[in-house]
Amino acid sequence: MSTFAEIFASLGQKPVKKRAITNHEVLNEAFAYAKPSSFSRGMRIDLNGLTILLISGTASIDENGVSVHSGDFRAQMRRTFSNITGLLASEGCTWHDIVRTTCYLRDIERDYEAFNEERTAFFKQQELDPLPASTGIQAILCRPELLVEIEAIAMFRTEESGESKE
Repeated sequence: MSTFAEIFASLGQKPVKKRAITNHEVLNEAFAYAKPSSFSRGMRIDLNGLTILLISGTASIDENGVSVHSGDFRAQMRRTFSNITGLLASEGCTWHDIVRTTCYLRDIERDYEAFNEERTAFFKQQELDPLPASTGIQAILCRPELLVEIEAIAMFRTEESGESKE
């Protein structure tokens, strides 16, 4: 039985280069949580000079894996944006490389106005134009004290070597 790598090699194709991403200075890696952990903070995919970052759902979690700002929606939003910013920085990119976000709110009716105000202010501060495509969804999050979680997709061009853009 052939592996995918053998199949790609037989077709003259290179396998897609991918690796987990993290930034322990702002957010601990999933493997530091209780076992078994079944996700990473994000995935970097390099495709012939195009890099795609798939950032897993990120929330108001500190570098020790502790939820912070319980009960304060706006502070949780700011910490979530800070965590995503740190993950982007660890790969040499910024919010200008974000093309899509999916935003999960525990109570969309109660918190959407504050969510939109915080997101608008943050995106304005980042001077984003165009704005990323985005979806807002009400969801039960993985920890009861979390009020918001955001996942993101970034895309940028790199050298063929797959190194982070500088």
